[in-house]
Amino acid sequence: MKIHMRNQTFLLFLAVTASIDPTSAQNSTAYVPAEKIFLDCGASSKGKQPSQDGLSWEDDFGSGYAAGIQKTVSAMPSAQDPSIPTIPYMTARIFQTPYTYSFPVTPGRKFVRLHFYPSNFTDPKFVASDSFFSVSVGPYTLLNNFSALLTAQAMSFDYISKEFSVNISSSILNLTFTPSSSNKNAFAFVNGIEIVSMPQIFGNFNNFSKIPLIGSTNDMTATQYIAFETTEKTAFGTVARLNVGGQTVSATDDSGLYREWDDDLIYIYGAAVGMTYPNDVAINYPDTVPEYIAPPVVYGTARSMGPNASVNLNYNLTWIVTVDTGFFYLVRLHFCEMAYPITQINMRVFDVFINNQTAINAFDVIREGGFGVPIYRDIIVLIPNIRASSQQDLWIALHPNISSKPANYDAELNGIEIFKLNDSTGNLAGPNPPPLPQTTVDLSKVLPKNSKKGHWSTAIAGGVVGGAVAIALVFLAVLFALKKKVMLQTCVSSPSNQSRLFSLSEIKSATKDFSESLVIGVGGFGKVYRGEIDGGSTSVAIKRGSRLSNQGAHEFRTEIDMLSKLRHRHLVSLVGYCDENYEMILVYDYMANGTLRDHLYKTQNPPLMWRQRLEICIGSARGFHYLHTGAKPGIIHRDVKTTNILLDDKWVAKVSDFGLSKAAPELDCTHVSTAVKGSFGYLDPEYYRKQRLTEKSDVYSFGVVLFEVLCGRPTLDRSLLEEQVILADWALHCKRNGTIDQIIDPNLKDGVSPDSLEKFVEIAEKCLASLGIERPSMGDVLWNLELALHLHDPVEKVEPISIPSYDGMMSSIVNTEDFSELRSLKGR
Repeated sequence: MKIHMRNQTFLLFLAVTASIDPTSAQNSTAYVPAEKIFLDCGASSKGKQPSQDGLSWEDDFGSGYAAGIQKTVSAMPSAQDPSIPTIPYMTARIFQTPYTYSFPVTPGRKFVRLHFYPSNFTDPKFVASDSFFSVSVGPYTLLNNFSALLTAQAMSFDYISKEFSVNISSSILNLTFTPSSSNKNAFAFVNGIEIVSMPQIFGNFNNFSKIPLIGSTNDMTATQYIAFETTEKTAFGTVARLNVGGQTVSATDDSGLYREWDDDLIYIYGAAVGMTYPNDVAINYPDTVPEYIAPPVVYGTARSMGPNASVNLNYNLTWIVTVDTGFFYLVRLHFCEMAYPITQINMRVFDVFINNQTAINAFDVIREGGFGVPIYRDIIVLIPNIRASSQQDLWIALHPNISSKPANYDAELNGIEIFKLNDSTGNLAGPNPPPLPQTTVDLSKVLPKNSKKGHWSTAIAGGVVGGAVAIALVFLAVLFALKKKVMLQTCVSSPSNQSRLFSLSEIKSATKDFSESLVIGVGGFGKVYRGEIDGGSTSVAIKRGSRLSNQGAHEFRTEIDMLSKLRHRHLVSLVGYCDENYEMILVYDYMANGTLRDHLYKTQNPPLMWRQRLEICIGSARGFHYLHTGAKPGIIHRDVKTTNILLDDKWVAKVSDFGLSKAAPELDCTHVSTAVKGSFGYLDPEYYRKQRLTEKSDVYSFGVVLFEVLCGRPTLDRSLLEEQVILADWALHCKRNGTIDQIIDPNLKDGVSPDSLEKFVEIAEKCLASLGIERPSMGDVLWNLELALHLHDPVEKVEPISIPSYDGMMSSIVNTEDFSELRSLKGR
């Protein structure tokens, strides 16, 4: 993967107590570090050079921090990929024997960040696969027998950043790199080093010595609330630092500590992502929470379960982070209640569970801090080394506290930090991930003759690791990777597949090496780029998947499998795909007018008129109707929403994104039993309650789309009054009370005929029936939308439509000027 965002790196952070008086810094200003050193290792230039993130870097040769540096090797990577930041990754310092950088510093706590680009180097003696080394600071082992290459490959990154800190009681910080002795060709290397002073962020503010301890050993199987004592010798390693509900926070946007806060979305369990909302109130830091604990941008965004109490009571909002076994971890959770109308005590009360044990009971953010006031809570978790695996998942889950009888059965969170504590020997290092499987299969049996060999692997998201792995674990990993590989290759080599297999070089050429200037959208699967193929003669949309998620791999296979078999005017066309070098890339026809949502609200685009909206709804209904009845077997889309309805240059609607689609049940079955997936605001409540999927689940979601089109507002809007937050509920309320005209998009009020509006609202309401059996089929929806268009403009004829499989008929051509014929076809 040639694009790497530091927000997705695994950051290892070592923190210890500093000789800074914490009371002197308890205010709402950003921290100003005493030391701020950014070292571009191996660089030949003299003086300081700016990097892409605006930091000023100096070369290590002339910095004065590296005695005897001339005895080491300055090198450049053999791959000069333009997507990788030049500073600090395009030069490296190589060590063939132990080497120590010495930094003069003031006593106290320091961040030490290391940057690695594990490429082969221009000097052929230095091959990335030979690089195994350790890094230490004083009594602490930060990395042991570490392979940057194995770590980057497992995380699907080209380059990685790691963050360290040491407790310095003297005026010198010594950072030592030691090549491993197990390989005669082993060497150590580093591309960049950062040294940044930091304040006391652990202890004193939150009774750190009395943090609840959760975990289990042979003698401890329940939650233990004990005095977990730490000293200035305690070291920590950051496993995750997440801006919950918000976007990535860059180092320069942090509150003086140059930390990076990742987007939390890829860590959320399943499709139950809740809802996010931005800050619309002032953040007021109390004396006990200085701004450098977490910046305002973190406390200013949040993720909650959502406004539907009945839904919230039936699931947990859950994050999963992989950690090394055999260590204690500090979990820090950041909260700030800033969503109206949650302004009083007992309006939102919830429990926090860590690894299925209660960590915080009946937590009320307003009671603990107040409206707009940041607070945080710390919990110590033991991940014992009692299983064969060297890693385990750490689960953080939120659920409404029922016994408190709050006004809103909901939960919210603003930020997550997880830190590893050093063991009794001062070690923070874990094992390396296993090498990627090298076993091959006979591709001639599963790939077409003209196909190129594809590659696939399991993306391993988790801790930075080094050392040996049990043979059984490696064996299972290899089998799992091979299973996924064969599944992917089998699906894309189906005889019905008419899609083109692109090379990665073709994709890079089409997107100018994944230029950010060509990004036209970002979704859960990954970024979407506009590209040009075939010498610039054809415009395409190129969706590049994230390889951090197993769900992404499944969606990739499903999308290829579905669209390879389907061809319809109102379905987006799959041009081809690329699976080279562990990539998941899909290439589609370019839709010049973007998504339907792009033209409804929060947009600079001119508003759509009523006829345009009806035609778009009709076109998309045709697409969904074809999926349900024309495809063999039928297909349930399972993610119907306005962002999955695309518009081409002629405003023709096309259904997209089949990553969650499922085959419809056989004739003797009424439903498909499956885990709940979809998008909140559109999700069929019956499907959610019973986990039984039918075509009527798509119909419910399409009903939400219809009201979204009519009202020109989001499906969930927490800025509105409580009864108005959920569009589906509010629209039904207004329909039944005769006030639907009050919620219509103001851009439409003078341009909708009453009869057309009545028919449109009538079918939208039927789509939202609580029971699937009471909802119309998508064919019924299509028929009524055609009628609504006819009632709006009865003079013009509308395009003939192809309606498959009514009463066993494979197709019938119908004009809306003869509704009696259509009624007879449907037996109405």
